[in-house]
Amino acid sequence: MTSTHIDVGTIDFDALGAWMDGQGLPGGPIGDVAPVLGGTQNVMVRFSRGGRPYILRRPPLRPRRKSNEVLRREARVLAVLRDTAVPAPRLIAAQTADEPVYYLMEPVDGFNPSTGLPQPHASDAAIRHRMGLEAAVALAELGRVDPGRLPGFGRPEGFLERQVPRWTAELESYGGLDGYPGPEIPLLRETATWLERHRPASFTPGVMHGDYHFANLMFAHDGPRVAAIVDWEMCTVGDPLLDLGWLLATWPSNAGHVPGLPSEDEIVACYAALTDRDMSAIDWYAVMACFKLGIVLEGSHARACAGKAPKDIGDLLHQTTLDLFARAQTWISR
Repeated sequence: MTSTHIDVGTIDFDALGAWMDGQGLPGGPIGDVAPVLGGTQNVMVRFSRGGRPYILRRPPLRPRRKSNEVLRREARVLAVLRDTAVPAPRLIAAQTADEPVYYLMEPVDGFNPSTGLPQPHASDAAIRHRMGLEAAVALAELGRVDPGRLPGFGRPEGFLERQVPRWTAELESYGGLDGYPGPEIPLLRETATWLERHRPASFTPGVMHGDYHFANLMFAHDGPRVAAIVDWEMCTVGDPLLDLGWLLATWPSNAGHVPGLPSEDEIVACYAALTDRDMSAIDWYAVMACFKLGIVLEGSHARACAGKAPKDIGDLLHQTTLDLFARAQTWISR
């Protein structure tokens, strides 16, 4: 889950407690307060009250332009997922009428593999292999959620048709940054052309996570099960197969954290066995994910060229962009 470094003393816990009383939650003093660290987007604080643990999620003290709207959307999504089989943080209560928007959820009993593997995962190759398949299982479960439960979310009509123009325009916008020489990405135009020519003719709309990869998964301590999918701020209604493509595009980055994961083909087969979606164009979704993610990361490189981000990070992410476009070619050549 994303959060930022925060002085917890800047949170008005008296006001929070009064609001919790109005929600009918257990009363008493707020204690065991501690920031949940990692990431840079939203604030998360762990605390307890009335014998119950909580996670508070709220915008940063200097909110971004859309911080409150993003949290409203997250709270709506988590409210819908609360009574489904999708592994997600369980929403307790949300304050969405006024600003700042915030909500309370139950702490997730799990770990993220990018921070290290506990036992029995570290020593059991079968568990590590199954972790990869469970990532596909959890994603297939999300794809079964009725998107009609999130009216007004996203614009599924024309979703696939918008992808290449949307991200091409994003890349072109970086040209406004002084010092950025322009995208030096081999086969950029050819990849865009291939995507337009091979775009699936239709799809079944569904709920998308929008940033589905291992760093946004928490796994159970006692086995390979996904305990929770986290960071729902990119959630929309679109084509859930793009989430699967995103998982495939980012798959090599997991090898250093979790050795012995299944192959991409095993991931696809696992997902296919759990869905009735048309999987015949899965290569297209993997290429589209590489294209989109590569362009997103190139934005950091462009900002670094303009002196608005560290150069070493910009260089690293530019190399990742090049790797993603090279990876796209492996699917195109298939």
